[in-house]
Amino acid sequence: MNALPNRRVEDWKYSDLRNAIDAEVVASAPTAAWAIASSAGAVDIADLPAIMPRGEHGAMAETAIASAKAGPSVRLGKNERGAAHLHLTEGGHGRALIVVEDGASLALQETVLAGSFANVAVEIVVGRNARLTHVRHAPRNDAVQVIDYSVRVAEGGVYRAHFADFGGKLSRTELHIALDGEGAQTHLSGVGPLNDRHADVTTHVTHASGKTQSTQLFKYVAGGTARGVYQGKVTVAAGANGSDSRQTAKGLLLADSAEIDLKPELEILADDVKCAHGAAVGDLDAESLFYLRSRGIPENEARALLMRAFIGDAVDEIEDEAVRASIWQAVDAALEGLL
Repeated sequence: MNALPNRRVEDWKYSDLRNAIDAEVVASAPTAAWAIASSAGAVDIADLPAIMPRGEHGAMAETAIASAKAGPSVRLGKNERGAAHLHLTEGGHGRALIVVEDGASLALQETVLAGSFANVAVEIVVGRNARLTHVRHAPRNDAVQVIDYSVRVAEGGVYRAHFADFGGKLSRTELHIALDGEGAQTHLSGVGPLNDRHADVTTHVTHASGKTQSTQLFKYVAGGTARGVYQGKVTVAAGANGSDSRQTAKGLLLADSAEIDLKPELEILADDVKCAHGAAVGDLDAESLFYLRSRGIPENEARALLMRAFIGDAVDEIEDEAVRASIWQAVDAALEGLL
């Protein structure tokens, strides 16, 4: 494989993979192991074709595709409804393929429980007027993990995803999303309550067709020596008129030794579009904390309330009530650890 990405590579400016893991460990890593629970149509662990052309993945995903020929495949047939849960149980290089055919609707949960190293490429196809709802939970760990998603959404299709990442030695999520048909949508959200851990979300959404829509909402709370990273690029291609894109990224710093880097970016090559982005990093609001303390609320409880209020709208993007409650439980435990 080529040299590992490092801070000299612009997309890896805030996440130095070369410094986090030895190249020999990456080169000699085994094939990742998975467990699948599903009520979806066709589910298998088998040799996988490469759906996306080269260049539509991140640098590490190309290595994963070359190293792991087999992986879980979930294919939901036309107009079907189903649910699936993928568990990454052992680290290494991995692949997965998710296909939601025209008019179908899939609820996908993903849990990352791998060991010291994982490098995974996930290819996702959302058909015409199809819908994929995706929630990933990555518990706090000491691993180096790079998970790359390449997603194509056809006309009228919807890809809705939430990423709850509690950080690792270096945890990086890459999303390369192409809205390839009129009316295609993607709605991305995520939270990172980080305590002495590193989490990076790097996204590139391409509005390739007109009247497409994308939203992104990511929130970090960072304490100790934690580092949270959001890099979000949106490209509106020539001729993709009527596209609508919104990005919001915010961070809450709890310690001088913590760091949050937010970098939203727009590239607009079309006319008649609505595009906006915003990013902000701050501390706990002293006035709000004083107000809660003056009402007899203990300091730690008051701080927890403010952190929960800050991160709450991103968690509440999860539509499924039971899944949302499960993520809230993990978030609350992480916030308690930051007090």
